[in-house]
Amino acid sequence: MNLKNFSETGKKRRRNSEMRRKDEFWMMKVLHLAERGRGRTSPNPMVGAILIRDGLRVGEGYHQRAGAPHAEILAIQKAGEWARGSTLYINLEPCIHYGRTPPCVPAIIESGIRRVVIGMEDPNPLVQGGGIKALKEAGLQVEVGILEEECRRLNESFSKYILKREPFVMLKIAVTLDGRIATRTGASQWISHEESRRFVHRLRDQVDGVLVGIGTILKDDPLLTTRLPGGRDPFRIILDSELRIPENARVFGSDPGKVVLVTTPGAPKEKLERLAEKVGRILLCDSREGKVDLKELLPKLGEMEMMSLLVEGGSRVYGDFFDKRLIDKVFLFLSPKWLGDPLAPGIFGGRGEEELEKALSLKEVTLRRIGEDLLVVGYPEKD
Repeated sequence: MNLKNFSETGKKRRRNSEMRRKDEFWMMKVLHLAERGRGRTSPNPMVGAILIRDGLRVGEGYHQRAGAPHAEILAIQKAGEWARGSTLYINLEPCIHYGRTPPCVPAIIESGIRRVVIGMEDPNPLVQGGGIKALKEAGLQVEVGILEEECRRLNESFSKYILKREPFVMLKIAVTLDGRIATRTGASQWISHEESRRFVHRLRDQVDGVLVGIGTILKDDPLLTTRLPGGRDPFRIILDSELRIPENARVFGSDPGKVVLVTTPGAPKEKLERLAEKVGRILLCDSREGKVDLKELLPKLGEMEMMSLLVEGGSRVYGDFFDKRLIDKVFLFLSPKWLGDPLAPGIFGGRGEEELEKALSLKEVTLRRIGEDLLVVGYPEKD
């Protein structure tokens, strides 16, 4: 290679490196924009879009709710004629199919956008790769995979739902330093501190459903609502194989239409008929070892377009999800308290594992201090 070619190669690398940094900068802005739709777009993904022309932001938008205009359409509308010759940054591949709204790819092409930078392909089989292909065939420059991992994590619930038609399952657990979730008398309010409880209410505001077992209802009589200004209550799902729930339980007191009772065919029919007039829905699932069959339940929740599910207890429910390897993400609040009681209940009430090699391992673990508690977040490794 002569000196001139070497110099040109170096300049090209620097230009590519500079372009990559700019693309990553704007994609991070897109992710922050898309995040504003969290908890409101289900069963659609969170999507943000930004239009850049001559280094200036000329249009932006984010998907606000299912049925509302998509992010790229809002950005194009805001930019108007300034969209022509611009670069579109978007965290998810634009759609090419009709759903609740028209496809976005034709609008992108017609707007005169010159370049499209995409964070990740759409996992939806109706879209995957098709939007990218159509944009390229129309002569647009297309870059894919900018901050791809961050884009995947943002829409982790959507990715599972669209492929398996089941909700993304998250476990929320508050535990003492010696691994207890309550005293031997069942008292568990409050193991975690106030800051952690506020965090949990933000989680409730963002998910489609909150699930507990009948033991939690009988012991704590919780509302399972989101106590935040302007917060949104999720569906409240109660596992109750024998229909032991009191008919005056507090969970029925606020928006009973969003209460989902999950029981088995052996539940008492008269009580079942009375409660059917009181709650939003009753789901019947087979019984496995006296418990609701969770593997049968998850697709039923998927049919209700529940994309995300927060499991809040108790230990038998945690144990059943653990034993069946149905956990997608764990939020564990470690409180600096010590009960020192071997008879106090631990986290999991399932069979567990007898061999260390079969233990469930978490990956991508992060630690965060919330008030006096330590929040551990991780993803269970799948077989």
